[in-house]
Amino acid sequence: MEKIMLCAVAGIVFIGFYALYVSLIKKKNRLKESASGIDVQLKKRYDLIPNLLTMAAKYMEHEKNLMEEITKLRSDAMAVNFATNPTQKIELENMLNHKINDFKLSAENYPDMKSNQTMLTAMESMNEVEEHIAAARRFYNANVTELKNAVEIFPSSLVAKLIGIKDEMPFFTADESAKKEINAAGFFK
Repeated sequence: MEKIMLCAVAGIVFIGFYALYVSLIKKKNRLKESASGIDVQLKKRYDLIPNLLTMAAKYMEHEKNLMEEITKLRSDAMAVNFATNPTQKIELENMLNHKINDFKLSAENYPDMKSNQTMLTAMESMNEVEEHIAAARRFYNANVTELKNAVEIFPSSLVAKLIGIKDEMPFFTADESAKKEINAAGFFK
């Protein structure tokens, strides 16, 4: 009878360990999938940026430096692999976001460009890609949270430590310029 009880307890412990193991592996893989999803959306952005800048160049001769900065940041960001260096990738993407927003604001000052159908279509495409990137980032951050919780909360923390799963992936956060207050009074001058 004692052997049966001992086997039953060992079986329950094994099943519990296995269930936690499977759960952790699924969370780790879902996080990798969501990081890959960000890369897919960023590739769309990288492909769209040169076309957008080429179209805008004929209108925005004064913003040449801004366009050159965007082009350089795009190249730098494309060269960094999200899976191997997520912190640097996030930093570059935040800087690129900031410059693209500057570009959009600058484009508002060119009525001829704003009325050009090709430019309007490109800007709409850029906005759509930016929305997809934002959704991919939310999905990624949710998966980072899920894995961090699993790695930090007992008993899955023990299993994670045994199999070597860590919560190394950083969150995608807004860059500092996006966190600043907007002065609405400045719009009415």
